[in-house]
Amino acid sequence: MGEKNQKSRTAIVFGGSGFLGSHVCDVLSERGFRVKIFDRAASPYLKKGQEMIVADILDRSKVAKAVSGCGVVYNFAGISDLDDAVLKPLDTVHLNLVGNVHILDAAVKARANRFVFASTIYVYSEKGGFYRCSKQSSELYIEEYQRKYGLDFTILRYGTVYGLRADHRNSVYRYLLQAVTRGLIEYPGNGEEMRDYVNVRDAARLSVDILGDQYKNRHIILSGLHPIKSRNMMRIINEMLGEKIRVRFQEKKKIRAHYELTPYSFAPKIGYKLTDHLYVDIGQGLLECLHEIHQKLNGNQVKR
Repeated sequence: MGEKNQKSRTAIVFGGSGFLGSHVCDVLSERGFRVKIFDRAASPYLKKGQEMIVADILDRSKVAKAVSGCGVVYNFAGISDLDDAVLKPLDTVHLNLVGNVHILDAAVKARANRFVFASTIYVYSEKGGFYRCSKQSSELYIEEYQRKYGLDFTILRYGTVYGLRADHRNSVYRYLLQAVTRGLIEYPGNGEEMRDYVNVRDAARLSVDILGDQYKNRHIILSGLHPIKSRNMMRIINEMLGEKIRVRFQEKKKIRAHYELTPYSFAPKIGYKLTDHLYVDIGQGLLECLHEIHQKLNGNQVKR
């Protein structure tokens, strides 16, 4: 393999030890990429042939060294939970914006072919709080880097991702864990909120599909095929657990950063929705999550 071709088939994933990032690393490896994972914690899902780099995105020299020789650069690093961002606005700026610019700069110097950024469907909503602010600012920097330095990008605006390997920062995981351990789901809202749920395996697969030239310098929406009300999601969980679960809707505890009916508001930056005919059914996806939670609660090591 020539040096140029080897570079184009080498991908680095910042935040690759995490929920969505680890699944993207899996897909990249399956499709023949040499994969480097950059994260503050070692990945428990590290596959044969993947390289692990334990470091911080705020360390510019380590970021630059890691990106060297990579043709594809993914950034999933930073604060990904809206509620965390509400409580940690300064950390959100450092990790989600400054850290992203460190990676952008390194990608330019390494002459990477593509920069892929994990954004959110909240990005041009009036909701989303500090998390939305950080993602919107990062998108603007990415677009300006493309104009100034010619770094091609694909911005991925994710809906509500759920599935295997999630933890307490993931809303669906929290609801399922509460249901299994307490028989009670405490939902911070009135249940009328609309959500675009997408299984992490579908999101990961599409996150690699976008490396095609037709997605160059585009904003792509990766969300569920059919938005559903939170109340209906609670009903599905209840039915799966034998209708023994109580749900307590707590509208007063609703986090104002979260949207209700739609995450969209008028904005000039159009995002194009990418879907697939083959996708994980939400019922099947929730069953897998419940099985994983059951294994964890019984002390079994889970690696999927």
